[in-house]
Amino acid sequence: MRTPHVVVVMGVAGTGKTTIGPLLAARLGVPYAEGDDFHPQANIAKMSAGTPLDDADRWPWLDAIGSWAHGRAGLGGVVSCSALKRSYRDRLRAAAPGVVFVHLTGDREVIEDRMAHRQGHFMPTALLDSQFATLQPLQADEAGVAVDVAGSPEEITERAVKALDELPD
Repeated sequence: MRTPHVVVVMGVAGTGKTTIGPLLAARLGVPYAEGDDFHPQANIAKMSAGTPLDDADRWPWLDAIGSWAHGRAGLGGVVSCSALKRSYRDRLRAAAPGVVFVHLTGDREVIEDRMAHRQGHFMPTALLDSQFATLQPLQADEAGVAVDVAGSPEEITERAVKALDELPD
């Protein structure tokens, strides 16, 4: 039997990380952690005001997520985290070398529409452009898969599970 991975569900705001993460965790039989819960209050205030985070804002957040992932090594887990830049994913891998990424991808129009219809989230649609500008998709040498966000949450989750199953050990 495979050792359970720690999976980071990544992507720009509005791709469904908070929806797919718990569904994926349930399918894999591991705990889920909401990446937004690791943000310091100052980050949430900044984003709520429509100001993109800079790297200095993100390092403590990434370190907290990396610490959680490290604690789940060998046990498995799923955590949501935008992980938009390679350097962010490298920082997560430094803390938890076995992490794998599920990059939720999709058309900008679909993602913007989803963001416009969600309620109670601090990330305004206005920051979507900065998210796409920052995004550096997974590279061939990074452990992970890209999964399109078209379809229902259950369909997306099923595609993610299948893609993860096809990763080499």
